Amino acid sequence: MFGNLNGWHLVILLVVILLLFGAAKLPALAKSMGQSARVFKGEMKAMREEDASADASKTDDQAATQASTSETPSPSSDRPSS
Repeated sequence: MFGNLNGWHLVILLVVILLLFGAAKLPALAKSMGQSARVFKGEMKAMREEDASADASKTDDQAATQASTSETPSPSSDRPSS
């Protein structure tokens, strides 16, 4: 769709954007877009960390369950010898 853009198309697009938003509003628009991108990046990092910690705790729980089932003593060893 945008594969046919050349230099003149981009210049015309830039002029239209300048006419629509005005030169004074463009820096504020760019700043707000940058802040939004920064917040989005931070949220994605937090989600990855939560997923990693959830996977690690799930793996730890499974290992603890397996260890506790393998360490249960047999009933014959609990009897007192007579």
